[in-house]
Amino acid sequence: MPQHERQTDQRLERAILELLDGRAPGATICPSDAARAVFEGEDDGWRALMEPARRAARRLATAGEVEITQAGRPVDPDKARGPIRIRRLR
Repeated sequence: MPQHERQTDQRLERAILELLDGRAPGATICPSDAARAVFEGEDDGWRALMEPARRAARRLATAGEVEITQAGRPVDPDKARGPIRIRRLR
């Protein structure tokens, strides 16, 4: 993996954790929140970071830092299809 992709992945992971730390316990964020936080532009180019943000959330879920939810319930990160939310495990 190229260095710039690794750096983006790390930035997305940090953004997810920082966004969640700024929310109430049990609150969730959307992967798009992290993508927007990391994207350095004024257009909708953040959309290109959506799948990398979802992958970052899956890595954090595997590490036990967060859980991925759909309809308010935890789901298997590798089987989730469609819109997801990310919640900090405390």
